Amino acid sequence: MGGKVGVIGLGIMGSAIATNLVRGGFSVAGYDVVAERRQLVAERGVTPAASARAVAEASDVVITTLPSAAALHDTVEGADGLVASGRRGLIVVECSTLPIRDKERARDALAAAEIVLLDCPLSGTGAQAAVKDLVVYGSGDRAAYDRCIPVFDGFSRSAYYLGAFGNGSKMKFVANLLVAIHNVSAAEAFVLGMKAGLDPETIYKVVGDGAGSSRMFQVRGPMMVKGDYADATMKIEVWQKDMKIIGEFAAELGCPTPLFSASASIYTAALAQGHGKEDTASVCAVLERLADLHRQA
Repeated sequence: MGGKVGVIGLGIMGSAIATNLVRGGFSVAGYDVVAERRQLVAERGVTPAASARAVAEASDVVITTLPSAAALHDTVEGADGLVASGRRGLIVVECSTLPIRDKERARDALAAAEIVLLDCPLSGTGAQAAVKDLVVYGSGDRAAYDRCIPVFDGFSRSAYYLGAFGNGSKMKFVANLLVAIHNVSAAEAFVLGMKAGLDPETIYKVVGDGAGSSRMFQVRGPMMVKGDYADATMKIEVWQKDMKIIGEFAAELGCPTPLFSASASIYTAALAQGHGKEDTASVCAVLERLADLHRQA
């Protein structure tokens, strides 16, 4: 395996992707606006770059994992952005969860520079990214997607081609709707069990082995067992962005999402109660507070 890949956005997800690509034999260039993140991945074998443009100049495929639409537009259209690189034939794999209209704007700007943008959101947490347990929801130009399959294999366990540009994001919104609901339902189950006097570790072991389990129960259950949410794989403050995007997408379609809407208030409460920097599993702490549950030290 080999090839030149760039990663722009070196947060929890991007740094894990870059690290796994290095392990897979790729030459990886990385950029993030935060200097400390560039230094961190440099220690893992990634070549730090001074800008998005520099990443493009050093790569055949560039992966972007960004926190906002503004960050995407700056990465694409900024003075030191991807368009400015002049890298005709470059493929950009956009893996962020963002409104489709913003990805379409980026696609069109890059197309004018003869650069292809694929819409490829990812399913999985930061912890899953660290062990290549991600799923790629790919959409856009099929030939460009096929060229990227070896790259996907370098950081994910599976990839699906879903057709026209934007279908990847649509599938991600569907998946994240379930993540939002399952995470809160897992927390609700833990709180009910603990309130009834059951040991949380036993709840995790027994329920996790039965029909009531879910992937979110398995992934975030250990944090709920410990009541420790500091080692975030998805921060509440970042997740709020995803919740807003899904809500607006459903509203535009006129599609009711009663369970998703019910879960949204729990995440909002978590943010208000100071859990913004913590993992989304901290909704368990919110429900404990509502239940007047006090764990034994």
